[in-house]
Formats: sequence, structure tokens, C-alpha cells
Amino acid sequence: MLVSILLWLVGGLIVVVVVATGYMVLSTQRIAADAERQVPPIGKFVEIDGNRIHYVEAGEGPPVVFLHGLGAQLHHFLHPLFGRFGPGYRLIALDRPGSGYSVRAGGATGRLPEQAEVVRRFIETLGLEKPLVVGHSLGGAIALTLAVEHPDAISGIALLAPLTHMERRIRGLFKAIYIPSTLLRTILANTIAIPMSLKYAGPTLDLVFSPQSPPADYGTAGGGWLGLRPSHFYATSTDLVAIEHDLGHVEQRYKEITMPAGILFGTSDRVLNIGVHGRPMIEKIKDLDFESIKGLGHMPQFIEPERIIAFVKRIADRAFAHRRSPLPHDNFTEPSG
Repeated sequence: MLVSILLWLVGGLIVVVVVATGYMVLSTQRIAADAERQVPPIGKFVEIDGNRIHYVEAGEGPPVVFLHGLGAQLHHFLHPLFGRFGPGYRLIALDRPGSGYSVRAGGATGRLPEQAEVVRRFIETLGLEKPLVVGHSLGGAIALTLAVEHPDAISGIALLAPLTHMERRIRGLFKAIYIPSTLLRTILANTIAIPMSLKYAGPTLDLVFSPQSPPADYGTAGGGWLGLRPSHFYATSTDLVAIEHDLGHVEQRYKEITMPAGILFGTSDRVLNIGVHGRPMIEKIKDLDFESIKGLGHMPQFIEPERIIAFVKRIADRAFAHRRSPLPHDNFTEPSG
């Protein structure tokens, strides 16, 4: 009798787990489909060594390539900056491999040198002549890796709240997505991660934008919905886990950087501390253009777009000093897709 009861309980528990898992899988698929309806692909695609890269571009002139941060996508630049930038530059923003609508090559690791090489190959494939690279957050770490490993591929770097140094521990915001096991990462991405991300989207965005507030249209115009898909969650976790393999080595080489470089940081950034990731860079990169903005958080391009554009153009003036000056009548076009 006892054995029968135990078997019945175990069987019942299995049924509950299967039903709950099935419900989470279906919820994830529904949320992901809704996300893709809210924010469809709007750009072009190019194959780069097994990676399918989604990108948008606008304007004519010296090229400026934008690299977004952890868990983000190209709308982080397209929405707040492209329409305000004005003529004289060719602006290109891409979804990094695995993020947005870009697909990461099979077997790829997301490590910094690997991502920097993809960007270098992207530059080469599009025939861009030594662009200025703008990197935000993790995109800043990739831009720095590009600068030390492929300095001949670019003219300069302009970094917004960049990740620059390894920290000893994973802090609260990132603990939930630090998943070293690829199997567990896959399981969570397709079951519980997306419903939970949707549930806590508000508090997460409040923290990322703090002390400012996220824009009301961040989910659509800012591309926020795209983070609510299994592939995007998996790539974000992969990127986070990969950082620790290389960032410590990359930061030892910052003094090798001689190209025009600038860093802009908010003093109230709650994601990356200016004292850890910002000010120490003044002593590490010669002639670094360092700008701090009092009271600004981690998303300067959304909160202070005009100031960010002025900063990027200031670094561009140095990076492209050997080229012709931008002309007022240069044509500016909407992003092509």
C-alpha cells in the first residue's frame, strides 16, 4: 500500500512538472511572438563567418559604427540618435551576434576577441574605411578590444558608460542571467526566463535608467520588447559569462591605444560605477577625452541625446581629421532596410 501511494505521488508530481513546464514553454513562445510583432526587423542582413548580422544605416560621409550593450540591440542608437545626428556622416548600428535579429554562428562563445573580430569583418564586408566606433556599456568593452587587437581597422573610439575593468563579483542586476551551464541556459531561456523577465521588466528598467526614468515608448521605439525572446536571453547570458575570460587581459593593454578616444560617463550610473570603469581610464589612454555628466545614469543616449551627439562628433573630428570636413549639403537619408 505504501509503495502504491509513493508511486502515485511521484507520478502526480511528474504530471505537475510536465504541465507547468509546458505552460511556461507556451507562455514563452507567446511572449516572443508578441515581441516580434511589436518590433519587427527593419534593416538589412549580412553573413559574417556564420553570423547573420542585422543592421541599419543612414546618411553619407565618414562612417560611424555603433555597438550596443548587454541585452540591448540597435534601437538603443537608432531611436534616440540617428534622426537628430544631422548630415555629414554615414551612421551604422548593428545587432551584435545573438542580440536583436542577429544570429550567432554555431559554436560561437561570445568572448570579447571573437565579437571584436566579427565587428572587424563587418567593417571589412561593408567596405567601411576606418570608421569611428561608438560603444555603449558592453559595447564599449568590445570597442576597446577592437582598438587593441585591430587598431588598423578603425580611426577612433567614443565610449558611453563603457565596461572597462573586471569586477571581483557578479552584482545583483546580473546574477539572474549569469548561467555558466549552456544546458541550463537553454532550458531557462525556453521556460521560465522570459515570463519572469516580463514580470520584472518595470523594476529592471527603472534600475538601468536610474536616477532617470525610462522613456514611455522604450518597449517599441527603444526595442525593449526584443529582449523578451529565448534567443536574446540566451545570447545575453552567454555574453555575460564570456566577459570574465578576456576583459582582465584586455585592460592590461589600454596603454597601447594611441588613436583618438573619448569616454562619457554619468556620475550616478548604478550599473557601471564611474570610479571603477570611467575615471581610471584617464591614466591609461593617452589624450583621452573624458566627460562626466553629473547626475546622469547608465543610458545617456536616451536622456541626453544632443549632448551624446556633440560628444561623438567631437571625437569624430579628431578621428577623421585627415579626411574632408563634413559639408552642410551632404545628403541625410532615413535608415535603409
